[in-house]
Amino acid sequence: MNTLKTTFLLAMLTVLLVMAGGALGGQSGMLMALVFAGVMNFVSYWFSDKIVLKMYRAKEVTESESPEFHSLVRQLTVQAGLPMPKVYIIPSDTPNAFATGRNPEHAAVAATSGILRILSREELMGVMAHELSHVKHRDILISTIAATVAGAITYLAHMAQWAAIFGGGRDRDEGGGGMLGLLVMAIVAPLAALLIQMAISRSREFEADKGGAAMSGNPLYLANALRKLESANRQLPMQEATPASAHMFIVNPLRGGGLASLFSTHPPMEERVKRLEEMASGHRF
Repeated sequence: MNTLKTTFLLAMLTVLLVMAGGALGGQSGMLMALVFAGVMNFVSYWFSDKIVLKMYRAKEVTESESPEFHSLVRQLTVQAGLPMPKVYIIPSDTPNAFATGRNPEHAAVAATSGILRILSREELMGVMAHELSHVKHRDILISTIAATVAGAITYLAHMAQWAAIFGGGRDRDEGGGGMLGLLVMAIVAPLAALLIQMAISRSREFEADKGGAAMSGNPLYLANALRKLESANRQLPMQEATPASAHMFIVNPLRGGGLASLFSTHPPMEERVKRLEEMASGHRF
């Protein structure tokens, strides 16, 4: 069901992108929007892992440099039947973690020095199992495509704003949406793209929680870790984190509450913990 939902939402993002291009430039605008998205997705597919790891100054560590962390990741990959990913440590006191890579054969898991310091082995196992579940189900690629297409829509919306200000917009006879189409695109499209991206990300997070709980053998490992991480990230948000990459982390690394939390790419922490506790009690998600 979640896979079907994700496919539908990705299709909706693509339709929205084409509509945005059409409002900005008619049929030629639609074609340009698709080409633009294709180029961005090509770059994301091949280089997004290297970009995000470099962004957070992640350092690849060998088994001799971090034997306990390596051993834990290796144990989980053997249990899950996955190739051993590259292992990175991010020099940050904020406890968090993410996985990246276009497929299981080219994956990497990264943990901050802060998370390695505050979590027990069982809790860290729950976190890494969550990240490896993302790897197993290729969620990183799905989230990257969603973020890229949403970014393209937002970029087109900015172009539409300037076009509307300076009296742009194609006439209806030329296949464009005219001034009204530009205004609607500029206002509605970015919000719609954000909501769709958020829905995709939240759906995949719930699935990774479920898969990680099963992989680690005890849903409470992850539930306990999430409580600690949520509290620590509220007290010490990650200064280097950006909205474009925040969806990759196991908990939101950005400070935000109230209305901002409604637009978070992460599900409410209370709901995540509740589902894991129900899973531990013998209930299904």
